[in-house]
Amino acid sequence: MFYYLDGTVAELLPYLAVIDCGGVGYACKTTNNTLASLKKGQRGKLYTYLNVGEDVFDLYGFATQKELATFKLLIGVSGVGPKAALAVLSAGTPESLAMAIVTGDEKALTAAPGIGKKIAQRIILELKDKMARESGGELDFSGGEGAPAAAVFSNKATEAAQALAVLGYTSAEVSMALKGVDVEGLPLEEIIRQSLKKMVK
Repeated sequence: MFYYLDGTVAELLPYLAVIDCGGVGYACKTTNNTLASLKKGQRGKLYTYLNVGEDVFDLYGFATQKELATFKLLIGVSGVGPKAALAVLSAGTPESLAMAIVTGDEKALTAAPGIGKKIAQRIILELKDKMARESGGELDFSGGEGAPAAAVFSNKATEAAQALAVLGYTSAEVSMALKGVDVEGLPLEEIIRQSLKKMVK
């Protein structure tokens, strides 16, 4: 129903941003990361998700499409509702969540308020399974210079590719994004960050 809201930031409250669009204030439930990117009285743009149920009509807003996509992935996990998804995304970033899933880091997820060990395990299990189903294509890490992929293929490159796949990118997109990135010399999170920057240009 709503793709995004673009207006003046009227209020900033815990887990809530109010965006004034043409005199109408839209209350969007959101994450700490999105709140940190907004300033009261200035223009703000949020990508939205409308949650409609029997007794529910809630609007969620995110500063980036990447954060919105990750929110949708999380609420697709059985037992994870919008409130829990916001908690997970407020405790970290889409990149750190993807790393936690790829590396099976339950502690990174249980750092979020209200996320227990069982929910953390379910998030990791279900999103890893989803990733395995959707990223079955061959990845090319050759850098496009004619060198065989095996020459530069590494565990870090594999983990980075899996993390990007968790965030919904296709094998072709991941291959292109990783070309030119120093997969040997950089920490895993920086590899993911640089690859994401290339994909959102």
